[in-house]
Parts: sequence; structure tokens; C-alpha cells
Amino acid sequence: MRFPLMHPREQLVAIMDRIYDDGMTTLSGGNLSIREENGDIWITPSGIDKGTLTPRDIMCVHADGTVEGPHKPSSEFPFHRAIYAQRPDLQAIVHAHPPALVSFSIVRQIPDTRIIPQANRVCGPVGYAPYALPGSEQLGDNIAATFAQGYNIVILENHGMAAAGSSLLNAFQRLETLDFCARTLIRARGLGTPQTLADAELNFFDHRRNLLAEFVPASHSSRERELRQQMVEIIHRAVERYLMISTEGVVSARLDDASFLISPTGMDRGSLSVEDIVLVHKGTREQGKLPSRSVQLHQAIYETHPDVHCAMTAQCPNMTAYAISASSFDSRTIPESYILLRDVPIISFKTLYTDPQQVARLVSLNQPVLLAQNDCVLTVGSSVLNAFDRLEVAEYSARSLIDSIVLGQHVPIGNKEIDDLEVAFSLE
Repeated sequence: MRFPLMHPREQLVAIMDRIYDDGMTTLSGGNLSIREENGDIWITPSGIDKGTLTPRDIMCVHADGTVEGPHKPSSEFPFHRAIYAQRPDLQAIVHAHPPALVSFSIVRQIPDTRIIPQANRVCGPVGYAPYALPGSEQLGDNIAATFAQGYNIVILENHGMAAAGSSLLNAFQRLETLDFCARTLIRARGLGTPQTLADAELNFFDHRRNLLAEFVPASHSSRERELRQQMVEIIHRAVERYLMISTEGVVSARLDDASFLISPTGMDRGSLSVEDIVLVHKGTREQGKLPSRSVQLHQAIYETHPDVHCAMTAQCPNMTAYAISASSFDSRTIPESYILLRDVPIISFKTLYTDPQQVARLVSLNQPVLLAQNDCVLTVGSSVLNAFDRLEVAEYSARSLIDSIVLGQHVPIGNKEIDDLEVAFSLE
């Protein structure tokens, strides 16, 4: 079932499950709500384990003030009501205590979303609301006043965050994306000074070069169906392992010499289905579907390298920390890292948007991973699993390197050992 067609009870449980499973709230923390056109507000209950929430637990506060459901509405209902009163354009609110965003709230800072263009476009400007007693009318007034200034996501002083949107999924995506920024910035500050993008650079993201001419496929081969399923499963796995989030990450796979499949733009990665995957054939797109904004890059990779059968771009927090800082990434940590990643170059931010052919020439099965400044990590492989393996290893290696900073200077594998690896594993 498509998310917008789910009952508000089911939507609230589905999103709370994702928030809890991603470690962005605790058993007792956080609350979500949806406002219907008739003024009814569906909201999570007070005092119920967020890890075992069911649709039966969801409360409804009707427009006339009557309450329906087996529990008490969330104690933070006053600030939900206050936000809706100030912003009639908003239909859903998400409040949680993600550790990374709490870290920013307790040092009285706002995460900078200008580290990558996708994050900036999803979140927009981030507001800040002063502290007040949880559940109090004053807290509601403080938060609502900040939302009234036009912000759609707000850091709550010494508390956490609140995000709102035109739908619950939209509000969740703002939360998840800002949390990604916070996690990435914290990791990057261990490496050096994070770099941000100017308006002119952010504007590169707004291109529409994915508006290819359309075609109607005559049929779908068993090979195509198999690839679609494999891509969807690997995208879901990437989201579950925080290698991608709902708004960021692209996977493509070669179908034949003239065709490839690619994930769509603007759709929740965590709920993609095989029908959402876009077939691209000879530079045209499957009718009625919009491929990733990076479709021309993926096409250039397949045209340049007949032996590449999958390409992925992702914004994993630890690898992205390297992409937004001045530090170089060293894959010579353990044998697996060097074997799968080789040396990892970094390219300038705008190259990804202005010269996809140059990027395609830089990457290959012998140079299978690269970083794009303030954007992403790109991996290619001989198969979907091969490219995904490289993505996982890259993120885990980056995490190990960053974690090692508090322990001491890391010691890379020596040149002699690298030579032995290249001989033993036929690396060129």
C-alpha cells in the first residue's frame, strides 16, 4: 500500500518504527501527529513503549476537543496544537530526540545543512526555539512562534527537535535529513573543518537534466524483473544500515548495451517498489517515471566501461565526513578495505554536475570508488552486490579511521604489504 493511502494510525506507527529503529528516539521519547482536514489530530500516546507501538494505541483529539482512544494523548500535544494553529499549511509534526541533534541542542548550535545540496533542499532554513518546561503551554508558544517565522524544522534548546510538513513522510524526511547532517558534521569535525557550499553551488542541484524524452517499453524480460527486485532489496538494505536515507542515495544496474535501470528521484528510498525503478533505453526514460538527477552520470559510466554493471552514489555519514572536510581518505587500513576500494580519489563538487563524462573516465573496476566534495561517495562494480559491498566497506573503513583518532595515530598497511596484496589478488 502506498504511504499516503494508509490510515493515520498506520502512518504514525510506520514512521515511529523507523525513528525508533534508526536510533533517533528512545522507548519513552518523541511524539508524532497528523492533522486531518476536518481539524482532527491523530497523535501518539503518552507513556507507551515506542518500540512496540500498534495502530490501536494511537489517539485522536477531535476538533471539538473530545479524545478518542485507549490512552492519554502525548504530553507534548500542546505544542503540536500550537504549531497547527500558527501554520495551517502543515499537516504533520515529528518530535524526537536524536542523539546527534540533541548534541547540537545542548551546545546551542544549529546543524549547517549547506554541507550537501540534497540536505539543504530537503530541510531549508533551520529554526531555533528557546527552552521551556516539556508539555507546557510556554514550550508550545516558543516552538509555534519559531514555526510561524516560516521554518519547517526547529532545534529545541536543551531538548531535541521538531519537524513539520505537508505529510508525515515529508516531516520525517526533514528530521532524518537534519539528523544525517548532524551526524556527519560531528564526524567531520574530528577530521578537520567542514566545508559548506555557496548559493551558486547549491543551485547546481536544481537542474532538470533528468527530464529525458519518454518511451513505452514493449515488454519486461525476466532479467529486467530480476534486476528490479535486486535493486529494491539492496536499496532497502542500504537504508536499514544507514548507508542511505529516505531522501538520498542512487542505485543503477546495466540491463544490456543500450539500457540500464535506475532509482527514481523524489521518492522515499525506504519504501521503493519494483514498479518505481526507471528503465532508461538509448537516452530515453520509461514513460511516466522520473529517473535520478544523476542519470546522465550513470549513463556515461555504462557507455565508458562495458565491464561495469552497477553504479551507486550515497551519502553515508562517515564517508561524507571525508567529503566535506579537508582530510584525505586512506583505504590502507585492513586488507579487505584496500582490495575492495583501492586508493580513493576526491573530485571537486561541481564536476559531478558539469562534467559527468570526466567522472566516468575517472572511475572503473580498477578505480572503483571516489568521493565528490560536499556531495557523495560513488562506487561501481561488476554486479549490484559487488558495488554495494564496496559501499559498505567504504563506510565501515571511514568509521574505523574516524574512531581511531581518539586512540592515536593510525598506521596504514605498508608498501610491501600492498604489493603483496596486488599480486595475491590480481589487482592492477
